[in-house]
Amino acid sequence: MEGSSEAISRLQALGQSVYFVTNNSLLTPSEYVEKMRSFRIVADEKQIFTSGMAAASMLETTAKVFLIGGGNGLREAVQQRGIELVDDPSLVDAVVLGWDPGITFEKITVAMRAIRNGARYIATNTDPTYPNPDGLLPGTGCLAAAVANASGTEPIVAGKPNPAIVSLIKPYLSGDDVMVGDRLTTDGKFAKVLGVHFGLVLTGVNEDFTPHDVAKSTTIARSLLSLVSIFEEFGQLPHGDFTQRPT
Repeated sequence: MEGSSEAISRLQALGQSVYFVTNNSLLTPSEYVEKMRSFRIVADEKQIFTSGMAAASMLETTAKVFLIGGGNGLREAVQQRGIELVDDPSLVDAVVLGWDPGITFEKITVAMRAIRNGARYIATNTDPTYPNPDGLLPGTGCLAAAVANASGTEPIVAGKPNPAIVSLIKPYLSGDDVMVGDRLTTDGKFAKVLGVHFGLVLTGVNEDFTPHDVAKSTTIARSLLSLVSIFEEFGQLPHGDFTQRPT
């Protein structure tokens, strides 16, 4: 998003700690660092928290897991815990599903059979859509729903705003924090669960809302750069003052 790199730089110049929390399990923390560097955003791996990391934290190290997920992110998070990956439904203790643009009928079949055999079912997130420069794509929620429908079991969700990812980020909060995001249903609820101020930006994916849909401790701005400008002007983010006139 235009202005985001400048916004992050200005926050860092003010001495603010910045963390990045994503429901996308596609990339590893090191891959996200490289991706953000291409956007001129400076970060290190310790600042990155993904739904893949949250899902992996829910698994016993002795578990045998069937994995559905594109990219390296979810696979690395699971394997770093020494967990064995298997594709025989009779051996699977847990099915873990993340965003997978290469999902197949065969993968859904193995997942369905494993879950019907008693395996736990964990999804990194249930976001219905995935933002893409060419337009929205079906999100992890669509894939999770297919497996849920076939298996008769709803997944335990790891990503925002659920307990697993809350547990990952909670130790880094200082008490006067802001969660910035563009989805009320994930980012907004995540802010509420964490007990922090919510900065709703109107870029990317966001839902229709009225002032009654947002908490008093919410600032609405057109972009991350606008939100940072408000913070710089007031020294804080006004609670509710901007909910009807985003700047």
